[in-house]
Amino acid sequence: MLVLIPLLVSSPKPLTATMVADSENGTKVMVLNYHKVDNTFISLSVRPDDFEKQMQYLSDNGYHTITPDELYDSLAGKGELPENPVLITFDDGYEDNYTNAYPILKKYGFKATIFVITGFLGKDKNYMTWDQAREMDANGISIESHTVDHKSMTDLTDDQLRAELVDSRKKAEKELGHPVEYMAYPTGTYNLHIAEMVREAGYKAAFTIKYGNVDKASNIYALERVPIFHTEDTNRDFLERIRYTPIFERFGWIKS
Repeated sequence: MLVLIPLLVSSPKPLTATMVADSENGTKVMVLNYHKVDNTFISLSVRPDDFEKQMQYLSDNGYHTITPDELYDSLAGKGELPENPVLITFDDGYEDNYTNAYPILKKYGFKATIFVITGFLGKDKNYMTWDQAREMDANGISIESHTVDHKSMTDLTDDQLRAELVDSRKKAEKELGHPVEYMAYPTGTYNLHIAEMVREAGYKAAFTIKYGNVDKASNIYALERVPIFHTEDTNRDFLERIRYTPIFERFGWIKS
């Protein structure tokens, strides 16, 4: 459990990923995990004004947003990451990602990634349309797979798993007009067998909700993320997570 220490947005520059880089495993990359950006006051919803403050903090403190491809190439030893890299991700593909988060990301010139439930887009009013997804995809927001129906993958047969993985990828590729090569596990549930099926389905990497930063010691089909939730003090908790996760990992308190 994180020790809660009051922090202010105006506090000194944080210990960043590159400051705690491991000589063997390379730079630790923070992968932030959001869901909704609205005012519904549930744990999965970060208020738009809080989200803006968080993006401003990243901008003011020298973080550089990256894409899944840039992360993958770095882990494979084929590319260099910018200083203080951060991958901003959203799960599910809610409509507020387009109406609320997207304008803020554009304001700061930030890249991001949205893992969408392909069976929900354009069918459920709470989720974005494919036209919105295409617009974002053409302007720095990568659209990737979160399966077809968001079913817990450990509850499915192999045939059902294969359909969720393959059909969601095909649908997204048809709508977007380019390869879709990354996915996030619905509800975070997975195991080594499921990870192998993800590989067989043609994905280059997959993201979990396992807490931690990504480096060369990470399983490419079980990449760690740092979840950002609505709390009693959302922005303080945001700062604590991005400041202290690299330190905890350095001393072996998170990553096994």
